[in-house]
Amino acid sequence: MPIDVVFLEPCFPANQREFVRALHAVGARVTGIGERPKEALDDSLRHWLFHYEQVGNVTDVAQVEKAVRWIQQKVRVDRLEAVVEAHVMCAAQVREACGIPGTSVRTTFLCRDKPSMKEIARQHGIPTAQSLGTNDPDAARAFAAKVGYPLIVKPRDGAGASGTMRVDSDAELENAIREYRLGRGGSAAVEEFIEGHEGFYDTITIGGRVVHEFVCHYYPNVLEAMRTRWISPQFVCTNRVDSAPAYEELKALGRKVIGALEIGTSATHMEWFFGPKGLKFSEIGCRPPGVRAWDLYAAANDFDIYREWAHAVVHGRPSQSLSRRFSAGIIALRPDRDGVISHYEGVEEIQRRYGEWVIDAHLPPPGTPTQPVEAGYMANAWVRMKHPDYDELRRMLDAVGQTVKVRAR
Repeated sequence: MPIDVVFLEPCFPANQREFVRALHAVGARVTGIGERPKEALDDSLRHWLFHYEQVGNVTDVAQVEKAVRWIQQKVRVDRLEAVVEAHVMCAAQVREACGIPGTSVRTTFLCRDKPSMKEIARQHGIPTAQSLGTNDPDAARAFAAKVGYPLIVKPRDGAGASGTMRVDSDAELENAIREYRLGRGGSAAVEEFIEGHEGFYDTITIGGRVVHEFVCHYYPNVLEAMRTRWISPQFVCTNRVDSAPAYEELKALGRKVIGALEIGTSATHMEWFFGPKGLKFSEIGCRPPGVRAWDLYAAANDFDIYREWAHAVVHGRPSQSLSRRFSAGIIALRPDRDGVISHYEGVEEIQRRYGEWVIDAHLPPPGTPTQPVEAGYMANAWVRMKHPDYDELRRMLDAVGQTVKVRAR
């Protein structure tokens, strides 16, 4: 009998279709639930999907549960999968309501609520920042008095650096209290600021066992990258994860976090810091990383990562090995001002010097409105590259940032 998988939102964002393609490729019968009308699906999605149900909102538990229960009247639903941060809690709640195996509501909550996540980490002896989740301004002030500045204040369930503030004084804390509406119905995570280099550790995990793992480094750290226009930020996936002994501590930490949060069969995305206080766990999501990092992993390792995820979900075992042949990275190229893009400088020079190592690039045409700096790594122009030597790849990405200029007017 075919394995029936319900996949939440096959159309948006754009790379969602890759998960559907992969599920179909490994033999699953895939039913999509999404917000677009069926007529909006392209020919490929129509081919990959066994059935499609439209709902008004894929984060509305009642709507999604109603659609899933209707599907269950037709087929036995073996899995219900969601891979976008905003969708995972709805999927978990519907799974439990409808008796479908997969990541639990408890694990999903712990992977979204940062203070609770860190409390579980501390209970398991995992080094992490001191933190507080609160809606009380006085509790935030007391935490600041105890821990000292700087602090980080951010949404309890946000993704990436979105909405994150660094607080260096009582006055800035009061501003954050107002911004997050503490005492007026709002809530926030308040954390000790951890100094150090920042990166991420991502996995495909089956039954709680890590079967594939990847390590990336941020240059510079995310908070600085998302606040500073002149910086062309990068993140780079290393191919030394199995050969450099220094990564053993990080891999052990990641496995310990996955066990503590009882993550079963899932993609994971974990952030970490390493600095004067040693290696520290930051946060984890039971989903793939954003910013299409998986495309870098696929290019670096000569494999179809989406198909490997699908094989884990459908068949409960890995099917491909990683080559570790390349390191791969992305560099974001910011316009020199807000407005519309007028022209580029240096693109031909980079193509001449490094064209064989370019995976792909996105250079919006002149006349395209610019996006703000805080919109992220892929909001404006970007280039993705690979090379067998990690240090050489870093030099090439630096050269791109120094050479290519995005001019706006």
